[in-house]
Amino acid sequence: MDETLAEKLKVLADAAKYDASCASSGAPKRSAGKGGLGSTTGSGICHAYTPDGRCVSLLKILLTNYCLFDCAYCINRRSSNVRRARFSVDEVVTLTIEFYKRNYIEGLFLSSGIIRSPDYTMEQMMLVARTLRRDRGFAGYIHLKAIPEASPWLIEQAGLWADRLSINLELTAERSLGRLAPEKDAGRIRGAMGQMHERIVEAKAEKRTFSPSGQSTQVIVGADDTSDRSVLETTATLYDRYALRRVYYSAFSPIPEASVVLPIKPPPLQREHRLYQADWLLRYYGFGVDEIAEGGSGGMLDLEVDPKLAWALKHREQFPVDVNTAAREMLLRVPGLGTRCVDRIVAARRHTRLRLADVGRLTRALRRARPFLVAADYQPGALTDRADLRQQLVAPARQMSLF
Repeated sequence: MDETLAEKLKVLADAAKYDASCASSGAPKRSAGKGGLGSTTGSGICHAYTPDGRCVSLLKILLTNYCLFDCAYCINRRSSNVRRARFSVDEVVTLTIEFYKRNYIEGLFLSSGIIRSPDYTMEQMMLVARTLRRDRGFAGYIHLKAIPEASPWLIEQAGLWADRLSINLELTAERSLGRLAPEKDAGRIRGAMGQMHERIVEAKAEKRTFSPSGQSTQVIVGADDTSDRSVLETTATLYDRYALRRVYYSAFSPIPEASVVLPIKPPPLQREHRLYQADWLLRYYGFGVDEIAEGGSGGMLDLEVDPKLAWALKHREQFPVDVNTAAREMLLRVPGLGTRCVDRIVAARRHTRLRLADVGRLTRALRRARPFLVAADYQPGALTDRADLRQQLVAPARQMSLF
């Protein structure tokens, strides 16, 4: 690799690490076709995981970390004193092809700072995707970070070549966005999301390709005083209104020479983790925001226990539930039972009455589940109502006395 290109890669891969919305789930299988390219570690290579557990390697870079915008929370903001670099369209294409040929990567995740104008920047990113697909026969995955301030036509063009488009919402509170990212407009961001959603729905109805892996977004957690409840309310709205594939949560990280309006310390990383767990409950377990955030201190999730366990401890009157007779919806609310486990329980109990050992073979978290369920050979008795149940469940396994 050319020394200059290698230096650019080092700078622009490092600059891209703050974007969490990087995954390839839902991308279609492509045939490389005649003259196409087949589809590990190193600068710019990140590892994303699909819902079925596969690990996917992506070249994750910025087109440039120069930026006209001056978002207070961004390391690449206009006023930041960081080393700058910029790729040309051909350089990104070359890097992607060379890494792909060597089987280092399975796709490209491309974002960018704003250079010259939003339209110019979006056009450059679209040209990367178009050149890879049309001119170089690239059959791998492409995720482009769309720029909401850009022309709708350019975003639509990008969707013709990319597997996934995403627009970062950044902050869920409009007042915070106006204070920390004055060049960005919450209404315009949501408008671009809506436009993208309409194009995706139209393409599916017409059986043509447009961002076939859908769209996603990222929100920053801890850069302002927004509560977890408020974040999750926004998340639920985004899923409902725009059918987003994912909302990614990125814990705010203090940056050099930061603005005085930003927190001095980052939020606990556990907060980000709890939000991902809550997001999962919203999408796959039938929980509502009010249930997940119920009883939290100041609208914040409990950092000590996961949100499903927190809900179960507050609603012990609904437990224990019988694994042999309970509805699927109620089994999904048992701590320690995931969606796959519940589906296997429902399938297995059609043929036999399940014992506790049978449930144990279906989940690795039987210790958490035991106080909340009944099996053919097991009753939790007074265990469900024990005053110290929470303490026992969050204690390290070596200190457990209940089980």
